Amino acid sequence: MKQETQRPDGGFKFYGRRKGMPLSDRQSDLMENYLPSIRLNVEQPLEGLDPTKELWLEIGFGGGEHLAYQAENNPDKQFIGVEPFVNGVAKFISVAHDKKLTNVKVLDDDARMLLPNLPDHCLDRLFLLYPDPWHKTRHNKRRFVNPESIAHFHRIIKPGGVFRFASDIDDYVKWTVKNIYQHGGFTFSGQCHDDWACAPDDWCETRYERKAKREGRKPNYISFYRS
Repeated sequence: MKQETQRPDGGFKFYGRRKGMPLSDRQSDLMENYLPSIRLNVEQPLEGLDPTKELWLEIGFGGGEHLAYQAENNPDKQFIGVEPFVNGVAKFISVAHDKKLTNVKVLDDDARMLLPNLPDHCLDRLFLLYPDPWHKTRHNKRRFVNPESIAHFHRIIKPGGVFRFASDIDDYVKWTVKNIYQHGGFTFSGQCHDDWACAPDDWCETRYERKAKREGRKPNYISFYRS
């Protein structure tokens, strides 16, 4: 069940679950003793990062399959992963710990806290993959893609950098394309779902994506390039 909660500090209202099933003993241990070592300082998000290396950001990494894949296969890049769902963070840090991924910082909170603190033109890539679609019309305003977030994306992505979006919900794909087009600061190819049916060459299929395909939903993959 989706929940609507107000942060105790009076910040952004968060929509959705923050925690699901109880964590295993190992996950709980890693959350307490390992996560702090890779947790992002949201007030100074580039602290400790190498300015000569590319920086990629994934918002809402779910179980972390795509983030772990990209970090492992691009050891020369730096990554920030943002995910407020505790169980998803626990899954990812288990993999990060086992694979000794040293090029990832994690923010286990709302990405809207991070975006205003990122400096201009700091990102080479930004991923938003299968975000919550908020199907009901009255809930569309909760979608992460909106004029405010797009303005942040345009500001923090380097010229020529890419915002990669994926969704299996046709209405959200149309919503995103419309909002990006209205912003005017990105270019992209394709005009319809058929044009966006092929995954990028460096794609990592997740469990959610496999489930969507089994249930007959077709993923769309769109790369928006910052003009």
